[in-house]
Amino acid sequence: MGLAPIAHDRGTLRGKRAIGGGRRLLRYVMFQTALVAAHHNSVLKAFADHQRAAGKTYKVIITAEARKFVTKANALCKSRQYWGSQPI
Repeated sequence: MGLAPIAHDRGTLRGKRAIGGGRRLLRYVMFQTALVAAHHNSVLKAFADHQRAAGKTYKVIITAEARKFVTKANALCKSRQYWGSQPI
């Protein structure tokens, strides 16, 4: 879907990873959803706190949460279920 980091490496130089490709609007929606969930969803808030304690940067944490949403959305589509209060 376009949430995978793209390497900007050349030879022995290593650059920062960036997210690109895929559908830009969908990527934006997933990123915004992860921003809100990081503050209001207890499970994802605990995940963000754990990542922050591990020294991850803010954008890396939000991207990881967005990827979790993609995984859950794909699982829901595959099993033909609706989003509910029960964890997948």
